[in-house]
Amino acid sequence: MGCSSCSTGKDGQPKGCKNNGTCGTDGCNKLTVFDWLSNMSLPNGAEPFNCVEVRFKNSRKEFFRNTDKLSLAIGDLVVTEAKSGYDVGMVTLTGELVRVQMKKKKVAIDSDDILKLYRKASQKDVDTWQNCRDREEAIKKRAREIAIALNLQMKISDVEFQGDGSKATFYYTAEDRVDFRQLIKDMAKAFSIRIEMRQIGYRQEAQRLGGIGSCGRELCCSTWLTDFRSVSTAAARYQQLSLNPQKLAGQCGKLKCCLNYELDVYLDALKDFPSQDTKIFTEKGVAYCQKTDIFKEMLWFSYKDDAANWHMLTKDQVNELVALNKQKEKIVSLEDYALENIVEEKAMVFENVVGQDSLTRFDKPKKSNKKRRNNNKKRNNNNNNNNNNNNNNNNNNNNNNNNNPNSKRHKPKPNPNSKSNNAKSPAKKRPVTNKKNNNQNSNSNPNKKRPSKNAKK
Repeated sequence: MGCSSCSTGKDGQPKGCKNNGTCGTDGCNKLTVFDWLSNMSLPNGAEPFNCVEVRFKNSRKEFFRNTDKLSLAIGDLVVTEAKSGYDVGMVTLTGELVRVQMKKKKVAIDSDDILKLYRKASQKDVDTWQNCRDREEAIKKRAREIAIALNLQMKISDVEFQGDGSKATFYYTAEDRVDFRQLIKDMAKAFSIRIEMRQIGYRQEAQRLGGIGSCGRELCCSTWLTDFRSVSTAAARYQQLSLNPQKLAGQCGKLKCCLNYELDVYLDALKDFPSQDTKIFTEKGVAYCQKTDIFKEMLWFSYKDDAANWHMLTKDQVNELVALNKQKEKIVSLEDYALENIVEEKAMVFENVVGQDSLTRFDKPKKSNKKRRNNNKKRNNNNNNNNNNNNNNNNNNNNNNNNNPNSKRHKPKPNPNSKSNNAKSPAKKRPVTNKKNNNQNSNSNPNKKRPSKNAKK
C-alpha cells in the first residue's frame, strides 16, 4: 500500500516520494496507521506519551518505551532492546495514538514486558542491518533445501534477521507437528548463527508476504485487517453465492475474509423472507421454491411435476399464500398470482449525460489522414486544371497563328554534315492554293511566274 505520491521501482522500493518507505504518512508499509493527531499540539504542561510503535520486517510491530525522551518522528530508524543483543526497526507511530493502539491490542501500559528504546540508529547500525537483510533470500533458499533433504513436511515461508545479525527467525507453516531438531543443528552449522523456529498459520503467512486479491487490490490482511474471524460456507449461502471453492478461497487457501463484510446486511434482509424450504399447496400440486432475489424481493416457484416452468411471486404474495395453507386452504394455481407480476422490462439504454464514458477522452486527438487526402486531391485537381488551361491557351495560340496570314513559320535548317540530309533530301510539299485563285491567275496572266515562298506579299 503506497501513498498518493509514491510509485514502485524495479527493486520493489518506492521511488515517487524519494523517501524509500520512510515518508511521513507511513503509507508505504503494511498495517499502517494514519497519525491524524500529528498536526495538533499538546496542552500546556502535558508530556507526550512515553511509548512508541516500531515496525520490523513485513507486518511485525511491537511497542517500546522511550525512557530517554528522544524526539522521534514517523520514519526514523531506531535501535531497540531485544532478548539477546539489539534490533533495528522503524518508528511507525508516536504520541497519543500509541495509547489507543496498545489498548486495542490489549497491551498494558505499565507492563514490565515492554522493552526499551536505546537510541536512533547510526550509519554503522544501518549498514549492518542492511547487510543482514540482503542475506535473507539466499539463506531461505538453502534452508528449504535442507528441509527437503530431511523429508520434513513443512514450508519455510520467511526469514527475518535480528538487527545485529546474531540471530535469524524462520517462519514456517505445517499441517502437523514437525520434529525439526536435526534441522536446527544443520542450519546452525551451515549459517553460523542462532536459529529460532516459529510456526504460523496460513492466514498469518499471507499477512506477512502480502499479495494481490481477486478484486485487484492488495490483501486486506496485509494492509488493514488485524483480527482473523472464522468464516464458514453459511456466509456464502446466505449471500446466494456459488459454492465453488476456487472462487471462495483466498491467497491463504482458506475462505475469504471479505465474505463476512456484508453478511449482517443480508441477514437483516432475510428476516422478512420465507425460508428456502417453503412449500405452497395448490389444486395443481405442490410448488417448491427454486430461487430467491433479495434485492428485488421476488421468489420463483415451480410445480413438482413441472420443474422447468418457474412462476415469479413477490415476497408478500408468498407470505399470504403460506398463511392460507396454514388455514388448510388451497389456491387454484400459481398462474393467477404470477400473471400480475409480469411487467415488460424496458431495455436499459446508457446515456452519456456528463460525457465521461470514454477512457481516451484526455488523450490528444490524432491527426486524421482524411484532411491530408482531401488536401492532396485539391492540389492535384488544381494542377490538372492549370495544365488544362495551359494546353487550351497553347491550342488557341496555335490556331491564331494558323489563321493569321502574316505569321512567319520558321522551319528548322537541315544540317549539311548529317548523313541523312546528304543521302536523301526531304520531299518538297506542294503549296496549297485555292482553285479559284489559280484559275483567275492562269486566265489573267498565264506567262507570269509564281512568286517565291520567301517573297513578301
